[in-house]
Amino acid sequence: MSPGTVSPLAGVRALTFDIFGTAVDWRASVTEELILRAHRKASSGSPLPERLQSLQEGDWARFAQEWRNAYLHFVKTFDPHRDEWKSVDEHHRDSLTELLAAWGLAGLYTDSEIQSLSLVWHRLSPWPDAAPALSRLKASGRLRLATLSNANTDLIRDVVDFAGLEFDELFCAETFRAYKPRPETYLGAAGQLRLAPGQVAMVACHLKDLRAARDCGLRTIYVERPDEEEWDKNGEEFRGAVQWVDLWIDEREGGFDGMAERLLHVVE
Repeated sequence: MSPGTVSPLAGVRALTFDIFGTAVDWRASVTEELILRAHRKASSGSPLPERLQSLQEGDWARFAQEWRNAYLHFVKTFDPHRDEWKSVDEHHRDSLTELLAAWGLAGLYTDSEIQSLSLVWHRLSPWPDAAPALSRLKASGRLRLATLSNANTDLIRDVVDFAGLEFDELFCAETFRAYKPRPETYLGAAGQLRLAPGQVAMVACHLKDLRAARDCGLRTIYVERPDEEEWDKNGEEFRGAVQWVDLWIDEREGGFDGMAERLLHVVE
């Protein structure tokens, strides 16, 4: 930005945050839980599926990614005008059951154990920079902070509480009965905040999320996180995004810390 140029974020009054991947490290948390549960089962002395004996830590990381991919497909294909409402918690339980069967692990866990394991998504560790930077932004008194996640209400409350993240408002898919990237979510959040879309900036580590927010008139802040971006970093879409993202924080700039440092210099 050249001297004298007004930042497109200067008039922003609120930030809405994607949570899974952007504020919390779902991959490490879920993989660790899967490994721990499998280890306990293997040590229990009970009859177990033969497949369990061959699985290593890297396999459970792949399992976690497939579980996440199933969620991404679910929210992408869900149509609130066609489909009966289904929460992410419900989806996580159903997709876990399906994945265990597909991996030759049917019968490994009881129904109650599957229910408990599916709730690992309520217990995700934050990225180290997330909580301190959110506290700093909140203490500044210059911006309202809100979640804008595809989680259901109970899930987002537990994630925020477990990770120690400070927000003024908790918005999620269940609030609007629609999943991102549908416009009802972004425009719904701006409406709930009683702000024009251009006074709200969406913070995410997924450019697809930010593109949809931008199409609804919101400002955009990209915070790169390891292994989170779906777009090919050598592709035209990714390279072109540099031209329309309002604030770009790459992995070397400290995540939310870098965002807070730069943002507080431009918001009025």
